[in-house]
Amino acid sequence: MGRNIEVKARIPDRDAIQDRVAAIADDGPTEIPQDDTYFRCDAGRLKLRAFSSENGELVFYRRDDQPGPAESFYLRVPTSAPDALRESLSCAYGVVARVRKQRTLFMVGRTRIHLDRVADLGDYLELEVVLTDDESPDVGTREASDLMARLAIPESQLEHRGYLELVSEQAGDAQLESSASAASTERFRA
Repeated sequence: MGRNIEVKARIPDRDAIQDRVAAIADDGPTEIPQDDTYFRCDAGRLKLRAFSSENGELVFYRRDDQPGPAESFYLRVPTSAPDALRESLSCAYGVVARVRKQRTLFMVGRTRIHLDRVADLGDYLELEVVLTDDESPDVGTREASDLMARLAIPESQLEHRGYLELVSEQAGDAQLESSASAASTERFRA
């Protein structure tokens, strides 16, 4: 299972932050459309990320929701049939939410910097400092904090909730549960 240190922040001016990221990046920008479907999962979070109708990945991950850098454990499995896999997982587990975003990816050393334009939520920056198997999370936390300082991201912009929680909060949990249950039932009848 992979590990990284993650930081998420709301960004009020995407163009300004993109210029600062580009100035320190080793690689990028790479544009990546993403359509994430989240499923019920008691052991962590489970999402199917579709890049296109022929390319996606199933992602299981666990992390504490806390402000600032947080350690995340994840497992990614590629798929060439994301639509069929979404249908199967929807019937088996039920959909909790769907998040669509346009991601701009930059690399700074081993750190992935994402600038996300999330439908109905706005613009966010995410840092993911990839850790080696035997590496202390403190090393990644220091790297993430250093990058946040270099990019002039104030602590007041940090967001501890994931997109799943933000979308759920915006739509209201009852409405999401009702829609997910109806969609799952409708798929099963078809």
